[in-house]
Amino acid sequence: MNIWPLRFRELSNGSTLFADDAGGFFRSGQGFLSRYATDDLTAADVAFLREGNHGFDCEFDLSWTSFAYRWARRQSKPQNLSYAILVPTLRCNLTCGYCQVSRAPENSRGFDWSEETLAGVLAFLSGLDGPDVKIEFQGGEPLLRIDLLEAVRDYCRGRFSNTQFVVCTNLQALDARAWAFLDAEDTFISTSFDGDRTTHERQRTHSADATDAFFQNLEAAVSRYPAGKISALPTVDVAKPPDFHALLDNFERYGIRSVYLRPINYQGFARKLDQGDNVLVRWNRLHSEFIELLIARNYQTGQFMEEYYFVQCLKRVLRLDADNHVDIRNPNFFAADYVVIDHDGKFYPTDEARMLSRIGRVDLSIGDVAAGIDRAKVALLNSGASNHFDPDCIHCVYQPFCGTDVIDDISRYGRIDVARRDTWFCGRQLSIFDKVFEILYRQDKPTRASVAAWLGVNSWSADMAPVHS
Repeated sequence: MNIWPLRFRELSNGSTLFADDAGGFFRSGQGFLSRYATDDLTAADVAFLREGNHGFDCEFDLSWTSFAYRWARRQSKPQNLSYAILVPTLRCNLTCGYCQVSRAPENSRGFDWSEETLAGVLAFLSGLDGPDVKIEFQGGEPLLRIDLLEAVRDYCRGRFSNTQFVVCTNLQALDARAWAFLDAEDTFISTSFDGDRTTHERQRTHSADATDAFFQNLEAAVSRYPAGKISALPTVDVAKPPDFHALLDNFERYGIRSVYLRPINYQGFARKLDQGDNVLVRWNRLHSEFIELLIARNYQTGQFMEEYYFVQCLKRVLRLDADNHVDIRNPNFFAADYVVIDHDGKFYPTDEARMLSRIGRVDLSIGDVAAGIDRAKVALLNSGASNHFDPDCIHCVYQPFCGTDVIDDISRYGRIDVARRDTWFCGRQLSIFDKVFEILYRQDKPTRASVAAWLGVNSWSADMAPVHS
């Protein structure tokens, strides 16, 4: 039997994780590793590898074809462009200390779409293929220009068969017109809620009155709309993290069971924040502690909550086409299924890319609504969009499940060819996937209950995670 190449990594419990290029994985020990490395496999080793489809007898036999199919399904395929992140205004009515977009003051001029820019945006949308479109309004605070949001939504409803709109709002100031806009069934709310009142006020609102306004509007929205209409994201300062128990209590109180725990992004005004030394190590520790808290709490209450990104990585390991988050797409092609249009009408491949341009770090724009998308610039960025040939990734056991983040590398290091193992992205992904495999192999009931709930299956048992003795 011919055996597909296996990557391996020692786990925290002393066992070793193995995975092939198609993401087939199992846990074993140093004895198997030694036999594999010296080409001295036993009959039991060969039988296990054969049963797990880690090898083939001859080219194009059923095992070979199965492996090729599983490998191909793990690759992110280009889709029709049907998702646009629109920034109708960069002005904002808050001054958050960790602002990553370098917002403009509320009364500033020159930071909104002009009539010409709006016309260009609508013309661009008219040229999209397919019957579906999703629009995400960002800012600044997009509700400051509700007229522009209305114009885009009205046009899309007439142009596309299926529409969805997301308004990323701080919920600080909502008048009757804003509420009427948000009332629509095809329109959803995404807001920032940093876990508890004290943390939210320190990081975002900076005054009791503004904090009161946020909670009043959040409570009004929760009482007004059905479950699933509202999502909220906390941004965590590792130097002053919120009380995670209070964070989960508050999110559950507002009917929000998916928490996307985000570190402060190295973008915009947030680049100036001093979070101390070893930020990545401390972040990884905090995130791991949060997962443990979720597991214990879920089992105790029976009301299952999730950490969104962790669950996406968990699904990525076990499902061939689970790549909804761009960080785990491979290849992660730019301007393929989504694009960003800034307040000045310029196209960007990601939201983070427009933030880098905003601070003058590097111009990563890829055209504008007048001239269209510059595919030559997109192709240049796409040269780093795959981890298949990275000299570090090709040896990593997590390569089949992971992706790339070229824009973050440019932001932090000013280049895309930094050794992968030395990047923030790699350090964070390694920690998350280590945690994913730790919990997949755990035997305790609380862990198995949360894993089953997060995967949407009736139960999770130990024999679902392969082990070779």
